[in-house]
Amino acid sequence: MTIRVCVTGATGWVGKPLCEAIAAADEMTLTGAVSRSAAGQHLDGVTIAATVAEALESPPDVLVDYTKADVVKDIVMTAIERGVHVVIGSSGLTDEDFDEIDRAAREKNVGVIAAGNFAITAILLQRFACEAAKYLSHWEIVDYGWEGKPDAPSGTARELAYRLAEVRKPTIDYPAKDIMGEKEARGASLNGTQVHSVRLPGYSSSVDITFGAPGERLYLRHDGLGDAAAYIDGTMLAIRKVREHVGLVRGLDKIMD
Repeated sequence: MTIRVCVTGATGWVGKPLCEAIAAADEMTLTGAVSRSAAGQHLDGVTIAATVAEALESPPDVLVDYTKADVVKDIVMTAIERGVHVVIGSSGLTDEDFDEIDRAAREKNVGVIAAGNFAITAILLQRFACEAAKYLSHWEIVDYGWEGKPDAPSGTARELAYRLAEVRKPTIDYPAKDIMGEKEARGASLNGTQVHSVRLPGYSSSVDITFGAPGERLYLRHDGLGDAAAYIDGTMLAIRKVREHVGLVRGLDKIMD
């Protein structure tokens, strides 16, 4: 059966090539697109709507969000309320937001998939890091973004810290609250992991995690190199799989197998 898909942020960096991929897929139909700046224009056979509510007047099976941190939660909750499955490609949601989204999705009997980062290499980093955390007790995360990135830590770093906490929390020999000097220099504590966010010109989107042990160190890194194509395959997989679930699934690797 054909999957009817609506994309919010449809004219954005990832949204536009994603719409093209959906329109070209045999088992999908692009039935809606949302972009305030391009409302009324046409994209891959559909008229772009100004609001999510307008786009959902002809209900899709799945809504994919690639907008911004300050609007993603409202968009997701609106779709869930209408009984629409959701794939979340935007960052900026907290663990508390995800808890609320999970409850709402279960009440409406719909699925939601959120990955923090839909690039396959980012998902592999997450998987490798969780495996390493079984054997190494000390680690910290650094995420990198362009100077105007509004959310910190990034969705990728947040998701990595969340998944690591499902394995265990790291050992911190000297708590940040007890240090001498500026406590903020030790970063933010997220699900027990110290996370540091760098925002500078010259970066696209990257995250690294360093595991430390006496006499040795393990370093894992994912670099986003500025090509939206990296996120398309993972998002398409989520669109295909989200209707098989009820409630929130965090982590693309949980549906890859």
